[in-house]
Amino acid sequence: MGSDGFRGIAGAGSCLRLAQRGLPVAIVELPDNVVVTKLDALVSWCRKNSLWPMPFATACCGIELMATGASRHDVARFGAEVFRFSPRQCDLMIVAGRVVMKMLPVLQRIWLQMLDPKWCISMGACASTGGVFDTYSVVQGIDRFIPVDMYVPGCPPRPEQLIQAIIDLQAKIQAEGTIRAKEFLAPSRQQPKPALQP
Repeated sequence: MGSDGFRGIAGAGSCLRLAQRGLPVAIVELPDNVVVTKLDALVSWCRKNSLWPMPFATACCGIELMATGASRHDVARFGAEVFRFSPRQCDLMIVAGRVVMKMLPVLQRIWLQMLDPKWCISMGACASTGGVFDTYSVVQGIDRFIPVDMYVPGCPPRPEQLIQAIIDLQAKIQAEGTIRAKEFLAPSRQQPKPALQP
């Protein structure tokens, strides 16, 4: 063991040493050049910059969702590269448009198939509150059945509003971290509520 306090063979190049407690990581290039970072911050940064959105578009908000992925607005600049239609590959669900009661079990099943950690954006007035469809067959806000992280107001909202919601969600993901993340503290939050009440 050398005088620098790091384990390893002197002069053997880079080495990695994990602390006994906590999550700090030290990467040693040279004895005088030490880069220290927290693993928690690194994982949060990776999560926020690699979102895989799953679109659940059922109405006119879906058209604005498609415009967001087009070249003019290019959501890829903000870490949400490609829309995927496989729930097991996604960690962000974007519900765009109204959801009827017959479609609600499908929405909940897709939500349960997504891996943790996962987030949800409610896009438009219909997904958030039912919009102008105040009827028994339209869900009056998806937040009654699945947890929603961000709301995008409008009928339909502009692509810039959805991009701003993604940026705000990224800030929320960075602030949550991994130790304080919702998958560890509140597992009941991830379970959807039953679609029909007795």
